[in-house]
Amino acid sequence: MEERWWKRVALRGDRVALVPYQRDHVPRYHSWMQNPELLELTCSEPLSLEEEYEMQGSWASDPKKCTFIVLDRELITGDLAPSLPFVNAMIGDVNLYMNDVENSSVAEIEIMIAEHGSRRKGFGREAVQIMMAFASKNLNIQIFRAKIGDENVRSIDLFKSLGFKNVSHSKPFKQVFLFSFNFLTCDGCRQFLCCR
Repeated sequence: MEERWWKRVALRGDRVALVPYQRDHVPRYHSWMQNPELLELTCSEPLSLEEEYEMQGSWASDPKKCTFIVLDRELITGDLAPSLPFVNAMIGDVNLYMNDVENSSVAEIEIMIAEHGSRRKGFGREAVQIMMAFASKNLNIQIFRAKIGDENVRSIDLFKSLGFKNVSHSKPFKQVFLFSFNFLTCDGCRQFLCCR
């Protein structure tokens, strides 16, 4: 399996840092995904721990997926490095799926703040802004889309506050589709520091 170059990158914002999703993260990530509320909000199915390890491995080698763990910077001890998992600082994840066969400058973005005590504090907003800045600058992504369960009002509101527009609703799948057609209009998306 070929390693993706972004597996050697750590991204730093004011309050959060993003590091590549690693095997060391899987047990905590798996424990998050046992929560029925998170499964519903993320439109996910529960996996066994073994299946979660397999999923992490497939994401790590897939050139169309870019997955980072969101860390609370206040909980990071020492220097930020992409190879250090900082499991104790994990609060969620942010994902980019570059799977639009018709337009390689389009990517789907997802955010999950799994730690209940870390929600509604701006961590998700900053993680999305960092990921959009990273993808725009380094992966030539110009259009971002978000697919969100229609009952996940907080997430819908977050993306709308970043300039995403509601473009459609799938009643059978109970999902809302939002797009940001111009990265430069993303409210607050800015430069970030990158460690290699």
